[in-house]
Amino acid sequence: MKKTIISSDKLPVFGPYSAAVEAGGFIFISGQIALDPKTGEVITDIKSATSQILTNMQIIMEAAGLKLNNIVKTTIYLKNISDFAAVNEVYAGFFSKNPPARSTIEVSSLPKGVSIEIEAIAARI
Repeated sequence: MKKTIISSDKLPVFGPYSAAVEAGGFIFISGQIALDPKTGEVITDIKSATSQILTNMQIIMEAAGLKLNNIVKTTIYLKNISDFAAVNEVYAGFFSKNPPARSTIEVSSLPKGVSIEIEAIAARI
């Protein structure tokens, strides 16, 4: 099975990993945190952070020649589960029809002290 690295010069990657990898018709998107792609600064407001993460995922999907509706599964990691409703409000705007399967998990800590991280799996469907 061939493995293809998907990246975009519009998004920085801070570490020894790829933004996304395609294998077997599936695209595995690494966990995205809310970093402003121009400044690299962490976005702290939960709604703005969620929006930036999903916008960054759109950029990754475009680099793969796909759209957000190709995402079949997401996993959301929240530092505080009480942010769940705010995240849902923003998330629903990006996935208004036929949203992907999803898990949401509260965690004790995330990279760079952010409050949210989202990873996803997409398919060439």
